[in-house]
Amino acid sequence: MSDPSRRPVGRPRRSSAEMLADAAAELFLENGWSGTTVDQIAQRAGVSRGTFFNYFESKADLFWLDLDQSLAGVADLLRGSSETSPVRAVEAALVAVGRAHDPGRVPWALTQTEAMGLGDELVASAAVRFLRLQSSVASFVAEASGGRRDDLMPEVVASALLAAAATAITHWARSGVGRTALGDVIARAVGPVADGLESAEEARRP
Repeated sequence: MSDPSRRPVGRPRRSSAEMLADAAAELFLENGWSGTTVDQIAQRAGVSRGTFFNYFESKADLFWLDLDQSLAGVADLLRGSSETSPVRAVEAALVAVGRAHDPGRVPWALTQTEAMGLGDELVASAAVRFLRLQSSVASFVAEASGGRRDDLMPEVVASALLAAAATAITHWARSGVGRTALGDVIARAVGPVADGLESAEEARRP
């Protein structure tokens, strides 16, 4: 759900996906997660059930609409990176995504978890996204460092940096209307992890 006080002036008309996400947020607050159906969400948004499934595979996908859109840019940023260190390339990509994220679009699933009755569904949907992004980032790190995709270190690098970014996003979302820029929060969380990974890599070199 968007934060009305932070919504940019002159925001374009919302897409059907955004209307569905906002409708779902309202219904989850009114009826809880388990008490809300896809049909109710579509009706509240003023679209058909078929339109819902054009945008989302399940109710859980509604949690992450804004973050999914932002994180989709990570792969492109990595491919276009000029960083010589894969660790620094991932760090820079995550910070850039955070800085580009609309500050008025806060993941309501992270701020209204208890009120909406979210539990295992929230954890499971977050895990799916983490593992999907982790696989993509690990592949980049393996290729950029000249290692094999099945080596341990690319997996460790990807998991460590993404875990730090995920923690930063959760902290940012729950900081209230006075929250600072997401990119800055991610930078503070990811930077020390990147430093540690770089130091460990240097220690391993002959």
